[in-house]
Amino acid sequence: MQPEFVERPWGARDLSPIYPSHHCEKPVGEVWLTGDENRVANGPLAGRTLGELCREFGRALVGESARETERFPLLIKFLFSREKLSVQVHPDDEMARRAGLPCGKTECWYVVAAEPGAQVALGLKPGTTREQLARAIQAVRAEELLNWVDIHAGEMIYVAAGTVHTIGPGAILLETQQNSDTTYRLYDYGRPREIHVEQGLAAMKERTRAGKVKPWVVHANLMPLVWSPCFLVAKHRLGPNADLSMGWHKHTGPKGTRKVDILVALDGCGAVESDGTQPVNFGRGEAVIVPAAVDRFLVLPDPAVEFLSMQVPLPGLVEEPETS
Repeated sequence: MQPEFVERPWGARDLSPIYPSHHCEKPVGEVWLTGDENRVANGPLAGRTLGELCREFGRALVGESARETERFPLLIKFLFSREKLSVQVHPDDEMARRAGLPCGKTECWYVVAAEPGAQVALGLKPGTTREQLARAIQAVRAEELLNWVDIHAGEMIYVAAGTVHTIGPGAILLETQQNSDTTYRLYDYGRPREIHVEQGLAAMKERTRAGKVKPWVVHANLMPLVWSPCFLVAKHRLGPNADLSMGWHKHTGPKGTRKVDILVALDGCGAVESDGTQPVNFGRGEAVIVPAAVDRFLVLPDPAVEFLSMQVPLPGLVEEPETS
């Protein structure tokens, strides 16, 4: 997929840790990899948008576990923060559907890099109520009520829908989320941007399972990062002369349910191979989508690659992760 660089006032002009050849005149805060308007970079479908392909190929692309046939289930993007983001909250699936939206927005952040002292805010300080937050927003001191958490490279943060949250400066995050851009901005430190206090307070939950995900045991080339009802995310490292056969998991679940795979390189270079296709090369900051119709595929390093893989689980089979 071709990355889409999105300007944000809180973003960075130096993206060299991930995109050394991209030069920014204005701050870029988000780099979208699997949005509806992202375009295919290679092969006979080059130039087509992901949204168009979902509508054309349906389940052959998105798989049986996706909630909708004609929309890609996950939005993947890099976040580059040089200033504090606004304090936000996203609706859950139930609230989103009542508002006529396709889905809510639960997300997770893999910490690619973090400067000393980098923080995110997850939820409110213990005992803080919705009414107290509303008064603090009016008094322009809401940040005092947030639960600020130090972050470090390699950590996975789970952000359940309904969690009041924000990201501080000095971090590069790889976000995996439900494919929704519905955001209610509760608070913006007095900056002159639109806020959505009424909708945000209605969407917020005073307690959620948001937090740092409990580390998993590493198995060979695989490190599970987060298992949740909305997404499965794992980390893989392949050194010289190693390869990784993937695709067997497409047939897990009732009736051999097939799933779409997304691979995003964090470091190095690799290639994806499957029968009857040309190899697809990908490097740092690039995403490869392997359609559900592709049964098995092989990832080869060139000479080494570190990447994250994302999938959508079957509904009802996975619970929210353990967090702290």
